[in-house]
Amino acid sequence: MRFRLGYVAMTLSLEDCSPSGTLTYKTFSNLPEGESRINRLRKITKKNLINTMRILRYNKAMNIPVYRLTSRLVPLATHPELANWDYALDFAEQLKEIGKFIMDNDFRISAHPDHFTLINSPYDNIFVVSYRDLDYHVRLFEAMGLNDYRYKLVLHVGGVYGNKSDSIKRFYENFSRLPARVSKRLIIENDDKSYNTYDVLKICQTIGRPMVLDVHHHNCLLEPSELRDIIPDIFSTWNTEPFPPKIHFSSPKSTREFRSHADYIAFDEFHKFLDIAKDVGEDFDVMIEAKAKDLALLQLSEELAAHGDISRAENGDFLM
Repeated sequence: MRFRLGYVAMTLSLEDCSPSGTLTYKTFSNLPEGESRINRLRKITKKNLINTMRILRYNKAMNIPVYRLTSRLVPLATHPELANWDYALDFAEQLKEIGKFIMDNDFRISAHPDHFTLINSPYDNIFVVSYRDLDYHVRLFEAMGLNDYRYKLVLHVGGVYGNKSDSIKRFYENFSRLPARVSKRLIIENDDKSYNTYDVLKICQTIGRPMVLDVHHHNCLLEPSELRDIIPDIFSTWNTEPFPPKIHFSSPKSTREFRSHADYIAFDEFHKFLDIAKDVGEDFDVMIEAKAKDLALLQLSEELAAHGDISRAENGDFLM
């Protein structure tokens, strides 16, 4: 069984390397009218893209093949007042360079639209805004030349809105409204409050999309021991995908703040999950969702390499 490790958006190992520089609309609107406004956005976006490339080169050097792009590459990209700004054209060369590097190195790249992206809202204006955000992410992938649907967007089911059955039905209805260029990118994740592992598995089986198992979220809602019975079905939702199943893993910050992510991964918790996954015997990838970002991945990598039943091929690549 092979598993690989990845991390989210930001590396703490490189100085001045945030890919998520931003600008509020209030600050933007207070700038002098004309090109100076757009130029301010262009300057921030350019630095975000430069830093993204730095991070990808770092990942290659560190042999970390799994990575989640920040959703904040282009500030204010989805704001209706900037609908006419063609950021993909402005940064066509840089975006193509990033995409080529990703493809040349066979990186597994994803993105995770923010929590306000809710396609099952009973309010159509919320769906419209959510679609705009999904379209922004897809436009970036397309501008990078990442036209293969293996490059995914992680999405939660959404809110309950007083009636879970109706909200799931509305998810199906609105999912069918999405164009294929968006819907084929989506993979659905269980959350820590509303839609548990079993809810999301059924939804994914119904719409024919892969499921992302978030182990921490599962533990917030259900007993961890129940994973052993359901993982084979979760992994089978990936059967037609070029990449293996992907899970999210984080450790709770504390008993009191159980839902919050800790800085690092608790090795014993991760190893317990490996024991469960080993029974399935399938390869999979792990997105480490820890506050210490790549430092958490590297620490876990060292702990795994020191364990007798695990063989490390690279920093982010293991056999068990």
